[in-house]
Amino acid sequence: MATALEYASARQAQQWDQLQEFLRIPSVSTLPAHKPDVERAAEWVRSHLAEAGMEHAVVIPTGGHPLVYADWLHVAGAPTILCYGHYDVQPAEPLEEWQSPPFMPVLRDGNIYARGAADDKGQLYAQMQAAEAFLRGEGRLPVNLRFLIEGEEEVGGEGIEAYVRRNAAALGCDAVLITDTTQFAAGLPTLNTGLRGMVYAEVRLRGAEADLHSGLYGGVAPNPLEALARIICGLKDASGKILIPGFYDALRPPSAAEAADWARLPFDAERYRSEEVRAAALSGELEYTPLERVWARPTLEVHGIAGGFTAAGAKTVIPARAAAKISMRLAPAQAPAAMAAAFERRVRELTPAGFTLEVEILHTAEPVLVESENRYLRAAAHALEQTYGRPPVLVRSGGSIPIAALFAQTLGAPVVLMGFATPDCGAHGPNEKLPLANLQQAVATVIRFFAAAAQSA
Repeated sequence: MATALEYASARQAQQWDQLQEFLRIPSVSTLPAHKPDVERAAEWVRSHLAEAGMEHAVVIPTGGHPLVYADWLHVAGAPTILCYGHYDVQPAEPLEEWQSPPFMPVLRDGNIYARGAADDKGQLYAQMQAAEAFLRGEGRLPVNLRFLIEGEEEVGGEGIEAYVRRNAAALGCDAVLITDTTQFAAGLPTLNTGLRGMVYAEVRLRGAEADLHSGLYGGVAPNPLEALARIICGLKDASGKILIPGFYDALRPPSAAEAADWARLPFDAERYRSEEVRAAALSGELEYTPLERVWARPTLEVHGIAGGFTAAGAKTVIPARAAAKISMRLAPAQAPAAMAAAFERRVRELTPAGFTLEVEILHTAEPVLVESENRYLRAAAHALEQTYGRPPVLVRSGGSIPIAALFAQTLGAPVVLMGFATPDCGAHGPNEKLPLANLQQAVATVIRFFAAAAQSA
C-alpha cells in the first residue's frame, strides 16, 4: 500500500489535468442534444480504466446511455469489490449564475469548479486513481476489482438496472463501493448507512380541446391549472404531512441508538438554515428535527408546473392543458411500487369532473439501509480513520442512488457509501465544486480501503 500511496501523491498535478479533461465533457444525460457528449464521456472512462491497468475495459450499449465495465481478477481467495459511479451530469442551467463556465473547469480558492466536480465525476475519478496507484505503482491490487459505471444515474438508471438483473452471476462481488455521497461536515470523515428511495411522477390534465378566451368562456370552461393547484394542495398539508391514505403505514423509524448518534453530531440548525439551505425558515414536520426530516422521513415535492401563458405581457386564455412534475422521497421499508400506486389513486380522487388525467411514473428507486456491522463498512471506517486521524461519523442521506438497493438485493453484497464531497459543494446547482484536498484524500482513502478489505477476508 505504501508504494500505491506514494504513486498517487506524486501524480497530483497529472490528476488535476486528467480530471479537467473529464469535466470539460458536457455529458448531460437528460438532454438529447448531448447524446454524443455522453458517449464521449463513456469512452473517456473506458480508455482511462484501460490505461490504469484494468482489463476487459469495454463500453456496453443499453437502450439509453452506455455502461462502462472493466475488471482485474487475479488474487485468489481475496474479496472482490465492485466500484460503481456515474459519468453523466445534471444540466448546468441557469448559466448566468455560474462565476465561470460550467464545462470549463477552474481551480479557485482550493476548489475545483465545474458541473460534475462533486456529482460524480470527481469522486468516480478518485476510485479510478486508487486502482491505477496499485496497478501502476505496485503492479497488482490487493483485492479483485470490477468497475461498472453508468451514464443514466441522473435520469433514473434504467439501463444499468436491466444489465445488473441480466448479468448478476457475472458481476459476482463481496461488496460494492459507491463514492457519490457527502461528508456530514467539511473535513469530517463520513460513512453513509441509508438512502431515501424515490418515486418521480408527471401529472397531466386536459380540460377543453383547445385554449379558450377567458372572457367568452370564463366561468364555464374547465381550467386545468386551477385543478392542478387543487390536486397539489390535496397531496400535502401546510405542516408537511402527506395526505395520501396509507402513505405512512410501512414507515420504519430510526433505532434509538441511531437517533442518539445523530443527536451527538455537530449540527447547528440555524447555521444549516442560513448557510446551507439559505432560506428564511425551514419547512416541513416541525415535530421532527431537521436531520430526521431529511434522513428518515418521507417527503413530497413539486418540481415544476407547466401550462398556459407565461411570457411577458398579458394573454387572457384558459389553457387546455397543464402538467406538474412531483417526486416523493421514501424512507426505509416504503416500497416504491406501493407508494406510486397510492399516489396515483389519491391524484385520481382529487381530480375534479371535466378533466382528462394522465399519471406517468417516470422513475423509482428503492430506499437503502446498510447494516453498520458488516466487515466492509468496518474496512471503510478503518481507511477513513487512517486518512483523517479520527473515526468516521455514521449518517444517512436524504438523496437517492437508484442502483444501490438493487446491488444489495441482486448481488447479495453490502454497499459501502463513502463520499468526499462537502455539504456546500452545490451538486445540481450553479458553481458546483469539489475541494482539491478532498479529491486527494479520496484517492488515499480508497487505496487504504482496498488494502483493509483484503485484510478483512
